[in-house]
Amino acid sequence: MEQENTKVENKKGISFMKNVIILMCSHLLIKFLGLIYKLIITNVEGFGNTGAGYYSAGYQIYSLLLALSSIGIPSVISKLVSERLALGDKAGAQRIFKLALKFFGTLGLIFSFALFFGADFIGTVILNVPDTAYVMKVLAPAIVFVSISAVLRGYFAGQQNMKPTSISQTLEQFLNCVLSITFVYACIGKDAYIMAAAGNLSTTMAIVLTFVYLILYYRKNKIVPEIGQVSDERKKSNKELLKTILGISIPITLSSLISVISSVIDTATVSNCIQYAYRNAGMTKDALENLAMTNSGILSKIDTLISFPLAINIAFSTALVPATSESIAKKEYEVASKRLSFSVFTSILIILPCAMGFSALANPILKMIYPAASDGALILQLLSISMIFSALNQTINGGLYGLNLPRVPVTALALGVIVKTVLNIVLVSNPSINITGAAIGSIACQLVAFLVCFAALNKKLKVKFDLKKNILKPAIATIVMGVIVYITHYLLNLVTGNTISTIIAILVGVIVYVIGIIATKVLSKEEIMMIPFGTKLYKILLKLKIYQE
Repeated sequence: MEQENTKVENKKGISFMKNVIILMCSHLLIKFLGLIYKLIITNVEGFGNTGAGYYSAGYQIYSLLLALSSIGIPSVISKLVSERLALGDKAGAQRIFKLALKFFGTLGLIFSFALFFGADFIGTVILNVPDTAYVMKVLAPAIVFVSISAVLRGYFAGQQNMKPTSISQTLEQFLNCVLSITFVYACIGKDAYIMAAAGNLSTTMAIVLTFVYLILYYRKNKIVPEIGQVSDERKKSNKELLKTILGISIPITLSSLISVISSVIDTATVSNCIQYAYRNAGMTKDALENLAMTNSGILSKIDTLISFPLAINIAFSTALVPATSESIAKKEYEVASKRLSFSVFTSILIILPCAMGFSALANPILKMIYPAASDGALILQLLSISMIFSALNQTINGGLYGLNLPRVPVTALALGVIVKTVLNIVLVSNPSINITGAAIGSIACQLVAFLVCFAALNKKLKVKFDLKKNILKPAIATIVMGVIVYITHYLLNLVTGNTISTIIAILVGVIVYVIGIIATKVLSKEEIMMIPFGTKLYKILLKLKIYQE
């Protein structure tokens, strides 16, 4: 009996990791495509940091309304659908989906109109840069389509099917990549804000085309209740069911909203505080606006870089919500605890070397990727620290949502954002600190949120953590990797130049880190078996006598 339970747990672990790997590959490809097109358009003549600033400023406001209408929805729908399916209630799962589709579709439509007709006011009054309105207007129609798509993705995730989410998001980014480059090049010679608006128009078009794919997929793969099956919750009215959905979605959406607000705070404080800081420098209003947008552009391009590792890590957060909800619904608390502990540990293994790599090679990486706009090495080094806590928060929050504790991430992030806002206003307004203050504020924000969320998670469901195995060994491997990477780049750069030496240094870093993790035996046999090709890898390690049966 005990052997059967172990087999079931291993099977569930492999299934969970399969979903994680699907999402991880998808998010990695998505961020790679995002990096490619932003790299290309940032280096286009006339775009640069200023164009990136306009692009980012308008997009952040769009993201704010998007958070209100859709961002937390996939997690909510996946949680509720997975709980119904775990109990065999297909009719209930389908009812939840249809009700959510109507409500959030309507909400998205309202926000689309609000952004389009309110763009001029936001650009003039809030951002103090009127031309950002063009970016917001071309993005406005996308909100309604994203809202409906979010419900569809949550619906499939609740069935433990991550393929449509991965395919649709990858397709969307591919189309966005191709169209952005095409539209920006078509606008060469025009003002930076026109080029930024053209680049964002591609986002709307890509979202609409991807929406069509999701609708076609749904028609062939929707849940079909058995004939005559009635939901266990049939006595609940639509109003009561919607109240249940909103009871979970509002805290999750607020958490997403606060996260977006954190980015908007950077945009708004940099835009206004930079202009305030240099108000007596004898610059015209147009020159001050361009300076503010240039600094915003530096933050934007670095956010693009650090979002790359976070995109890999977010797979755990996305997969944890339905997986944890299913385990809790079946009262399998030990399985839930193992998944959470393993996910947090894996996040550490992923994010530490990425942060060290950015810190050791900040200047070379920016020169390689953004040769026409390579400012911001110190900002990248600081935000790589913030990235560590962001990654851990992503994973922990996925567990908290699955454990019916959505209010904890909201509270934690709200506290963090309050700290960030104060630091931004004080530091960014100081000309000698400038946008470095925004990076310092981000570190403080994510650290505060992490401390609150981890304490709450550990209290509800014990996270099994070994200081030596989970912290010290990965840290040692990371430090050794960082030193070797820095030395490798320094020596090669004397001979080969920046680009080749940076690429080789990164590859050397990956190899050194993997060897360090294997040599220190950070992963147990059970954990190795859960990763792709784990069985073959473990046999090789046995032959090399690194591991022993």
